[in-house]
Amino acid sequence: HPNTIPMYSSWYDYNGSDNDYAPSSSSNVRTFGQVFLTTFFSLVFIIGVLGNGLVLCVLLKHWRQNNLTDICLFNLALSDLLFVLTLPFFTHYAAVGEWCFGDFMCRFAAMCNTIGFFSSIFFMVLMTVDRYVVIVHALTVARYRTLRAGVALTVVVWILSFSVSLPILIFTKVANESYGLGCRYAPESYDWKLYELCATNILGLVLPLLVMVACYSRIIPKLVNMRSAKRHRVIKLIISIVLTFFLFWTPYNLSMFLDFLKSEGKLQGDKCCLQYNLQLAVIVTEALAFSHCCLNPIIYAFVGQRFMKRALGLLRNWVPWLHLVFFRDLSDSSHRKSSVVSRSSDVSSTIIT
Repeated sequence: HPNTIPMYSSWYDYNGSDNDYAPSSSSNVRTFGQVFLTTFFSLVFIIGVLGNGLVLCVLLKHWRQNNLTDICLFNLALSDLLFVLTLPFFTHYAAVGEWCFGDFMCRFAAMCNTIGFFSSIFFMVLMTVDRYVVIVHALTVARYRTLRAGVALTVVVWILSFSVSLPILIFTKVANESYGLGCRYAPESYDWKLYELCATNILGLVLPLLVMVACYSRIIPKLVNMRSAKRHRVIKLIISIVLTFFLFWTPYNLSMFLDFLKSEGKLQGDKCCLQYNLQLAVIVTEALAFSHCCLNPIIYAFVGQRFMKRALGLLRNWVPWLHLVFFRDLSDSSHRKSSVVSRSSDVSSTIIT
């Protein structure tokens, strides 16, 4: 995320615009960030790599049977994996208090982190629009929903993500700070600071949320009128998608917006107390937001009966003894549910798989 680097730097540098920010407060924030984020991001890294890695392996193994939804799932997992793989660098930065990987890795890690962030959100939007098109306009657009169209849309999303993230590559650099070498986003003009804030909040939260609400508000009434055994399950899934995205990302975006207002002198109050509370808020909400990449495989993939069956089969091949311990009951349950799914309409099936 674009704001990751400057927030790490600010834990160790209290001699900025807020001269009243006491060193003891900075030390408390730094200590909390070192312990909390190092532990939490390590867990996010492990779970994110395992979950998204399994999604990629399953879809690659069955690539000949993949459809447009599977292409979106594959790229969503790839985006989350790209995002997660940058966390060890910034976790080390938070724990040690100094950037030790050089200027190239500072720019590269920040760029990959930001591309992963935006592409993940853009692919969630694409999947939302795809579901809307299939459910609400199934007859008119069915012939346009092809693998070739999916590949073309995928390329567009990656190019758009790269373009939006390009300022991060240009303006992120290693610099000498009061605490040592720091890796921070340091634009040359105020306009680029505004761009970063607007891109994060508008492209990263407001527009995706509006698209989700608009599309799913049309999809849910359509599903309610369908005669499908999976209807209620699909509706619960849709609600969980929107609520999860909103609950995990909104607090962080609000915290960053308040921090921006503070830096502009728009917030009144005790500078020391305000700075301290905002720093803690950013640390906690950032951790919550970043953990969303671990939930995407569960929300978008593992709830699908077809994907679950493929994943269980792949895990049985990799670790045979797990089948005897864990997967026998799951396989039987999955088989019973799949018999119900087979009687469901193709339209509702598209939502889940």
